[in-house]
Amino acid sequence: MSALLEAKGISRAFGGLRALNGCSLHVERGSITGLIGPNGSGKTTLFNVITGYVKPEAGTVSFDGKDITGARPNAVFALGVGRTFQLTRIFSRISVVENMLVATQREESWLRGLTRSKSSKTELDAAMEWLDFVGLARLASLPAGSLSYGQRKLLELAYVLVADPDVILLDEPAGGVNLTLINEIGEKIRTLNKSGKTFLIVEHNMEFVMNLCDTVTVMHQGCDLVSGRPEEVRNNPLVLDAYLGGGDDEVVEELSHG
Repeated sequence: MSALLEAKGISRAFGGLRALNGCSLHVERGSITGLIGPNGSGKTTLFNVITGYVKPEAGTVSFDGKDITGARPNAVFALGVGRTFQLTRIFSRISVVENMLVATQREESWLRGLTRSKSSKTELDAAMEWLDFVGLARLASLPAGSLSYGQRKLLELAYVLVADPDVILLDEPAGGVNLTLINEIGEKIRTLNKSGKTFLIVEHNMEFVMNLCDTVTVMHQGCDLVSGRPEEVRNNPLVLDAYLGGGDDEVVEELSHG
């Protein structure tokens, strides 16, 4: 497999806080790659740099061989890089299916997609197909704001999928949802990966990451610390030290006895 998404030497500071310090990341085409690390290690900042929400002070981001460093979020999305957020971002006052129809406009700005007066039958069919895939088709006509938190997670996943991105970045897909839904989300990701989708996943749930991902990269203090297969990362003493230093005893316990 070859690299579909790559970040090299990324640095970024906010005031006196250096969030990223020469961080690098390699996501192979067709893989499920996990990105983990203690709180404050820079994971979400790296996501934001890759997807254009934050500009790096140094380093490069490439997608499918093209330099996309500093590109605006809508341009990155249009190229085929989709993402979800740690806190779901949906349009709560419009219906579930209308949220999906906004997302079909990958090459338009979200505002233009939101204000379009009409969507085609092809777009509507695609929207309903992905809602059915995540189990929300029966709720298509309801206001998106009426969904539970777990259902909003699924809607945001479907929202990304309907735009047909080549790589999907998921920011804590298992966060704040129950075990049944965590397992369901994991199965959806596996199914999509088998169909050719590439994933990069930030997650604190170690069991979810270790059971799902092909490769795991660990960040610590803004740098990439270790990268390898889950079993290699789990047993690496540098990883345990990084989490111990961050005071995350629960994660250390999961890593040690996983």
